[in-house]
Amino acid sequence: MAEASRSWKDSLVYAVLSDVGMRRANNQDSQTVVVADEMDSYRERGHLFMVADGMGAHAAGELASQLAVENVAHHYLKLRDLSRAEALERAVHETNALVHKRGQANAEFHNMGTTSSTLLLTDEGALVAHVGDSRVYRLRAGRLEQLTFDHSLVWEMRALGQMPED
Repeated sequence: MAEASRSWKDSLVYAVLSDVGMRRANNQDSQTVVVADEMDSYRERGHLFMVADGMGAHAAGELASQLAVENVAHHYLKLRDLSRAEALERAVHETNALVHKRGQANAEFHNMGTTSSTLLLTDEGALVAHVGDSRVYRLRAGRLEQLTFDHSLVWEMRALGQMPED
């Protein structure tokens, strides 16, 4: 097969798996994958992979995580006048404001939120945007490396030596 005719399906492999776990009756996880459809799109914006884990009462967490994956990708792709890093950061901030506003507008969704981890693969490398405790790891040469650290009081206390590791 000639290099020019190869598609992303020939070289990009990814998988998605989500499990409700043992503590909840419903799954508040959401994910999105946005693969560039052509080389020019890839060079401009790359491939975007995102997971979000909702927090809050039943419907609230599900809504928050779904809003996150839909809107981060949408805003990122829309902000073409910004660098990839700036567009990703702004997309996360704009989506956070949207989730907060929706939560405040409806008592049923009050205090809803979501964690999120976004990986952007580009021709120059990778960018990660991360909020909460949905971690990002890199597997390279058989070695697993944690790239993000939890945004939590427990993690901060451990980092300061005020709480022992489990």
